[in-house]
Amino acid sequence: MTNETIIAATQVWLEKAVIGLNLCPFAKAVHVKKQIRYVVSAATTPEALLEELMAELRTLQDADPEQIDTTLLIHPYVLTDFLDFNDFLDTVDLAVTEPEFNDEFQVASLHPQYQFAGTQSDDIENYTNRSPYPMLHLLREDSVDRAVDAFPDADKIVDVNVETMKKLGHEGWKKLGLE
Repeated sequence: MTNETIIAATQVWLEKAVIGLNLCPFAKAVHVKKQIRYVVSAATTPEALLEELMAELRTLQDADPEQIDTTLLIHPYVLTDFLDFNDFLDTVDLAVTEPEFNDEFQVASLHPQYQFAGTQSDDIENYTNRSPYPMLHLLREDSVDRAVDAFPDADKIVDVNVETMKKLGHEGWKKLGLE
């Protein structure tokens, strides 16, 4: 795996699943404007990933939002087990609340084995957050606020996504060629 192939697979997933199925109604605009920063982490330990996360939060903080609005920190070599990844999210939550970030960010979690609480691993609704590689999606709070203001039913996105996936089913997901 090269960084280029990892990023290419992530972009295909973004275009076919996230944008194509409208799982995130806000993704298309930043994708079209090329405002997504794709970073492939070489980290092999959670500690190294945390260092990279902090560095990427600082990079995003210093960047012009018109150039970089959001970052996908893809980490294919660490936290490949979903339960380990899920445990690490507590550390991520602490990192974004560091005073230096002034509540500027939130992080969404995506993983090839993503599983919502109360679901079975093969339940189709889990696929709303299943990505080709484990990744942390770094979002600016300002961008999220603007998107939510522009999309009055933002609180219904999760429910709509579950319905979309149920209608699509496993066969439809396979036809997207993302497995």
